[in-house]
Amino acid sequence: MTFDNWVEDPKGLHRDFHFPSFTKAWNFMCSVVEIAQRLDHHPDWCNSWNRVSITLISHDVGRITDRDRTMADLIQAVFEEMKVVAVDEE
Repeated sequence: MTFDNWVEDPKGLHRDFHFPSFTKAWNFMCSVVEIAQRLDHHPDWCNSWNRVSITLISHDVGRITDRDRTMADLIQAVFEEMKVVAVDEE
């Protein structure tokens, strides 16, 4: 599993994704929706223009589980497949 740039703490697995445009961020979110529906495991997330912040936690047990790690791995794969060049942090 690849967890580049994911942070784990008691509140979940977190990652901020930055994109060159709103459209790229939205397309990424649409791809993640398909994964979430297939796994019946839905992230907590927010979007602001070219940024998408995601938190994964298994709310039913109140902690991070293998479901969250699997989802993080799949989300990471979508990000990498998009061949997105990360926008530098300001």
